[in-house]
Amino acid sequence: MRTSSGSATALPRALEPALWLLFALVWFGSLGYRGLIHADEGRYATISLFMLHSGDWITPRLNGLLYFEKPILQYWMGAASFAAFGVNDFAARFWPGLTGFLTVALTAFTARRLWGVETGRYAALAAGSCAWIVANSHFLSLDMGVSFFLAAALCGFLLAQRDGASPRDARNWMWLTWAAMAGATLSKGLIGLLIPGATLVLYSLLNWQWAFWKRMHWLSGLALFFALTAPWFVLVSERNPTFAHFFFIREHFERFLTTEHKRTGAPWYFVPYLLIGLLPWTTLLPRIVKEGWADRAAGLRVGRLLLIWSVFIFAFFSKSSSKLPSYILPLFPALALLLAHSFTRMAPAALKKHLLLPALLWLALLAAWPFVGRFASVDSPLEVLQPFAHFIAAGAAVFLLGAAYAWFALSRGKMLAAVAALSFASLAAVTLAACGHDSYGRLKGSKEIVAQIQPYLTPDSAVFSVRYYDQTFPYYVGRPVTLVDFVDEFEFGEGQEPQRWLPRLAQFPARWLAAPRAVAMLTDDTYQLLKRQGLPMKVIYQDTRRMVVAKP
Repeated sequence: MRTSSGSATALPRALEPALWLLFALVWFGSLGYRGLIHADEGRYATISLFMLHSGDWITPRLNGLLYFEKPILQYWMGAASFAAFGVNDFAARFWPGLTGFLTVALTAFTARRLWGVETGRYAALAAGSCAWIVANSHFLSLDMGVSFFLAAALCGFLLAQRDGASPRDARNWMWLTWAAMAGATLSKGLIGLLIPGATLVLYSLLNWQWAFWKRMHWLSGLALFFALTAPWFVLVSERNPTFAHFFFIREHFERFLTTEHKRTGAPWYFVPYLLIGLLPWTTLLPRIVKEGWADRAAGLRVGRLLLIWSVFIFAFFSKSSSKLPSYILPLFPALALLLAHSFTRMAPAALKKHLLLPALLWLALLAAWPFVGRFASVDSPLEVLQPFAHFIAAGAAVFLLGAAYAWFALSRGKMLAAVAALSFASLAAVTLAACGHDSYGRLKGSKEIVAQIQPYLTPDSAVFSVRYYDQTFPYYVGRPVTLVDFVDEFEFGEGQEPQRWLPRLAQFPARWLAAPRAVAMLTDDTYQLLKRQGLPMKVIYQDTRRMVVAKP
């Protein structure tokens, strides 16, 4: 095996496993450092925790109310993680962390099988350092899980249809593809079928290749897909007759076609997330697009397929009327494969110029460190921003050291060493910055709040959330809270079970007075309104955004 510059790249036997071990320690070691934050992390942790508590593994509930916006797989995995590791922040984030790690490993394995050992190493380094893969693997949402299954579907298809695959290998890899699409469907719905299917249709139309459609193992594949997905959809529909309309019509077609969910954005909404998310390899994007489209292999044109996959995901979610930054995450493993293939054909000197942009960005963050006070405000005080800035500065320093070594290695023609240095530096820098967010994230979570008010949370305490709701509050309290005059995403659940909440603020004083003990989270405006009405309340916690009161 040889590098693009012609020098041998044999590694000491123990080095590659040691690097994987180091990668795993950094990757998983930081999962539990930060407290959970509003909204996604608290939402999905709460659903999983109360699923474990209730023993109902079919009907998902958010804060005790029916919640049918997403399928079940993420909640199962979260509940299983709590059962295995206990109720803690590491367990809450374990599933996205695990699926992110598996995405990196799967990308490396696929590149190795398609193009050789060297390319597999580059694929691991490219995927494991991509800022958007690293960040989303350490944040509790649905997107890393669905991205992993979509990556598995893509990689399974590439391995099944590659030149030289035996009939048995082709069948097994296609079965993996069908199973992965089932996993994606159970993670986030119909995009588990739409994205792979639309990509293949577009690929066939643009390249006029249709032969692989006959090698899809349709009968056994569809049987496997429905055997994995149908049981839960049938059971949840039997127990909840309103599920099918809400999930398939409202959460798929209306979400895509209307602005009901208030997550609109310009057509270029995802451009900055693509450019930032691909760091430290952003400036290589034009090169990999050009090289990928130039793929004119006689069989499956892997480069073109990876590009079509990426462009379709980007265009599809750009067209959607509901946008969130992490929606384009499934395109990054495909770009990592293109990057890996490009590294093997690139002269070390050619990579040098691509170190400049990420180095300058991290240098700018380091230079801004002494001036963090200028960004302080009432909602984001200096005592919150300063620790965050320290972590970012430390991450910037680590990255710049890695970039300096990469430059030195490239000067000596050591391509693999340079890519490895830059990759681990990027992983460390993004991880440190994410850890630093904890100081700011405390304003968007309830971990410290619940720790301070714990003496007031007896088993018979009534817990309310009045005209305000922090998704992490019921998770850290360990029980559902009664919502008062708050709707938002609970509209469906509150409509189905009106006895579980108080729709009007006027109903709250009577419930408060009737409870033997009670605590409530609310804003200062609501507190002042209730105080003028003479409701007895004792302030037991307050920050710039919310407060907690107890019944005296």
